[in-house]
Amino acid sequence: MKEISILLVEDDFLNRRLTKKLLLENGYKILEAKNSREALSLLEKEKLDLAILDINLGKEERDGINLAEELKQKYMIPFIYLTAYDNTEIVTKAIATIPYCYITKPFKNTDLLTSIELAIHQSRQQEKHKFSVLVKDGGYNVYLPIENIDYIEAERNYLLFFSEKKVYRNRSTIKQILAILPTSIFIQTHRAFVVNKNKIAKFNIKGLVVNDEIIPISKNYIDDVNNVCRYG
Repeated sequence: MKEISILLVEDDFLNRRLTKKLLLENGYKILEAKNSREALSLLEKEKLDLAILDINLGKEERDGINLAEELKQKYMIPFIYLTAYDNTEIVTKAIATIPYCYITKPFKNTDLLTSIELAIHQSRQQEKHKFSVLVKDGGYNVYLPIENIDYIEAERNYLLFFSEKKVYRNRSTIKQILAILPTSIFIQTHRAFVVNKNKIAKFNIKGLVVNDEIIPISKNYIDDVNNVCRYG
């Protein structure tokens, strides 16, 4: 089995040492950093499977929430928070970065170890289906490859996923699906429609034609659509 490499970012020496000891005893490879600068330097050199982040990383230092945003956007590494903060404002800001878990100190060893295993498992499942979306096909869940999606239409509390041969559905919103789909392939044309750029056959100022269906373009999105259609 592949050794799991974890980046531990903690400014307190004693906390860092105790956490590192626990993780080493359980077979993980640990790289440690006491602030964001050290963490980012390690990320440039090492391939990591998970990061464990404290939120307070010292005065005049970028905090763990700021670092988490960069982990998510640039490095695409899953992370969990291990912190003393438990007030509502900080928790709300932290949860907005979509961590795999939020653990407050002092913590139980089993809670941390379980959270790590769950984070690694969920991350691997997401990586496996990175270029698919989970949809309903009748009474079954299936993964629909994004290249098979012609366009998506919002219908009340559901999204309809139109492909060349079938229509799938899922309980979701346009906002939620746009957070998942790559902007290099998909574009919103209307408050209720998202289109696969590669499936556009023709267009004018009022609509796009995708698989012989006319998709409306609203005023709020016409400039974005024109740029895509003109320049690809």
